[in-house]
Amino acid sequence: MPMTRRGFSAMMTLLAGSAAGLTRLSPAEAASVENLTIIAAASTGGGYDTLARTAQTLLQNQSLVGNVEVLNVPGAGGTVGLAQFVGAARKDQLLTAGLGMVGAITINKSPVTLDQVVPVARLQGEYQPLVVAAASPLKTVKDLLDMYGKDPGSVSWGGFGLGSPDHLLSALVVKAGGGDVSKLNYIVAGAGSEMLPLVLSNQVTVATGGYGEFADLIASGQLRALGISSPQRLAGVDIPTFREQGLDTELVNWRGLMGAPGLAGEDLANLDAALGAMAKSAEWAEICKTRGWENLYMNAADFSAFLQTEKTRIGALLKELGLDA
Repeated sequence: MPMTRRGFSAMMTLLAGSAAGLTRLSPAEAASVENLTIIAAASTGGGYDTLARTAQTLLQNQSLVGNVEVLNVPGAGGTVGLAQFVGAARKDQLLTAGLGMVGAITINKSPVTLDQVVPVARLQGEYQPLVVAAASPLKTVKDLLDMYGKDPGSVSWGGFGLGSPDHLLSALVVKAGGGDVSKLNYIVAGAGSEMLPLVLSNQVTVATGGYGEFADLIASGQLRALGISSPQRLAGVDIPTFREQGLDTELVNWRGLMGAPGLAGEDLANLDAALGAMAKSAEWAEICKTRGWENLYMNAADFSAFLQTEKTRIGALLKELGLDA
């Protein structure tokens, strides 16, 4: 999704400031990666682009990689970039990917899938609240699900595109509440500036997106958060989780980096080590805190296992939503 609250320029200012205080590794300590291109499967300023450029700056400034370039290849929820990446099959390239791409592969009937790439590192993510306008009569998730139970069509759920994390979360909440997800009245309302006027004016009943998209409006009282998709309450965020409210569900809009087909052995180990060192650094932790990201680092082996589970879970949900045809 496009950045909204802090903006691309703010991110670059933060990175520039962080770079001055970085501790560089000696050549002997640095991972043996000389040149790397990160394919950002989105336009400049999007979530994948922001992650790619953050990694670019830290990997170079921490002497973990000699030179890092970012190449933007937007289109079709990241599947255009995925296809180009798989076709090139270069061990000196990484691809941004995330939960949104899992759904986009199905929605866009992509002939190329994440089964053809090599997970290298899960890096960050965002948990998502369900929000309503302050004037909404809905006070809790139970109120929302009661309304849905009486008349599913009367509840409109606003978010990004079909199969997006927003759509998936809406369906997971309905399913966890015992509702029929096939009757979900999901409105593709976009993100940020496109969606906010609709939920603030009650043109959509409830909306979702990354917590950072709504944090200021929740704090000012213009929006009310009914619940959030984290496994436990977020530090400093007074929003009850869905699990607290009796719904057995959670979701994080995760993002990470994938290696090309056939990446293995020393080449994989070096990239695994470089990204692990970056993700464990104080600079990465500070950037996550400033940007409102959750630091969700997983190494290559753990990320690979996680991805298999996630694809199965999301694939089953997309089938229930009738989006796998």
